[in-house]
Amino acid sequence: MKRLINFFNSNILLRIASLNSASVLVRIATGLVTSKVIALFVGPTGLALVGNMRDFFSTVQSFSTLGFYNGVVKYVAEFKNDVKRLTQTISSVFYLMFIATILVALFCFFGADYINKLLFQEGNDYAYIIRIVAVILPFYTLNVLMLALLNGLSRFRTILMVQIIGQLFGACLAVFLIWRLHVDGALLSIILIEVLLFVITILSISDKRYFLSLIKRKNISFKKIKKLSSFSIMALFTATVMPLVALMIRNYIIENEGTDDAGFWEAMNRLSNYYLMFVSSLLTLYVLPRFSEITTDREFRKEVFGFYKTIIPIFGLGLIVIYFLRHLIITIVFSKAFEPVETLFFWQLLGDFVKVLSVVIAVQFLAKKMFWHYIITEALSVTVLYFSSIYLIDLYGVKGATMAHFVNYIFYFGIVLLIFRTSLFGKLPKTESDTL
Repeated sequence: MKRLINFFNSNILLRIASLNSASVLVRIATGLVTSKVIALFVGPTGLALVGNMRDFFSTVQSFSTLGFYNGVVKYVAEFKNDVKRLTQTISSVFYLMFIATILVALFCFFGADYINKLLFQEGNDYAYIIRIVAVILPFYTLNVLMLALLNGLSRFRTILMVQIIGQLFGACLAVFLIWRLHVDGALLSIILIEVLLFVITILSISDKRYFLSLIKRKNISFKKIKKLSSFSIMALFTATVMPLVALMIRNYIIENEGTDDAGFWEAMNRLSNYYLMFVSSLLTLYVLPRFSEITTDREFRKEVFGFYKTIIPIFGLGLIVIYFLRHLIITIVFSKAFEPVETLFFWQLLGDFVKVLSVVIAVQFLAKKMFWHYIITEALSVTVLYFSSIYLIDLYGVKGATMAHFVNYIFYFGIVLLIFRTSLFGKLPKTESDTL
């Protein structure tokens, strides 16, 4: 028992994972509650509309922040002991984000009617919600910058506290809005929760003056902007293409299988997002900053296989449990109207398992600014996902979309292993400790 405790205390990944677990459990619990309310008051058809709004809002968020989050985390972690370079980074990012946010907000506000026609079927007028998106974007952008700074400074407890409190209050807001306004409430909740998270983050930061001192117009550095530009392009590429492809697949399902089937697919994606929260937040909190710090193939290999040995068995076991409890999960989370979702679990779970195996390694693209590797692999991945989805949906209906998800990540994992074959499996140079 003592050896187990010592192992736990010495393993930073496990310690962060345990802190993260509380946040993830709260997020899952609140997500399940809101999903249940959506199922009761909105139904499969409404859930499909919510999916389209989520994809749009995700794209808008990324453009307003210029995809700088991962870049800020990397350079804050790198420069946290160098005040001058840290100030240059934060000042440059702040003013660029400010300009981008204003431009995106103006586009959303004045182009709301046009965007509404692209997102929703005829007869659904949610242009007013798109205009609200324009108003809340500055709050979202500031929140992202503050969280990226906290992440780079390794203030995990503060980040997790913001997440826990934000999820609890956000769920209450979402339930109230969906109960009162149904589909409109579900769409509004996606947006208004961001304002709530901003307020909670502000209240959680004790040293606000320190944060403000890092933002100075005279410290804007075009050299730092150039360094961050590769992160921006990588993030914006994914943020634009992935939601667009999801939107196209969802609309293809609506046209060929019906709106309800699109809602079932969206329900499966929501469930997938819930159980992937644990791993995805670990990638952001631990893996990206850690990969940014390491400088040798030996350390990289150690971290990757350490993650596989520590996290993957737990994750895999969790997926098996989810599969066998799928009927109960659907009943609890949604309603009997969503029973067809059961047929989607097998391929979705397999795809998510392979996704985690591949993404853990692929974080290195971001950590080491492997720009073209990232762009090419992402482009190939979304291409495979889209065309395999169309082909398999025609053959198997909505289940084909989840089969395509698995096919895509098998393909992606193969590419990632090929790129990093030397770092992960090649012969490493001997170190001084190896010769002792």
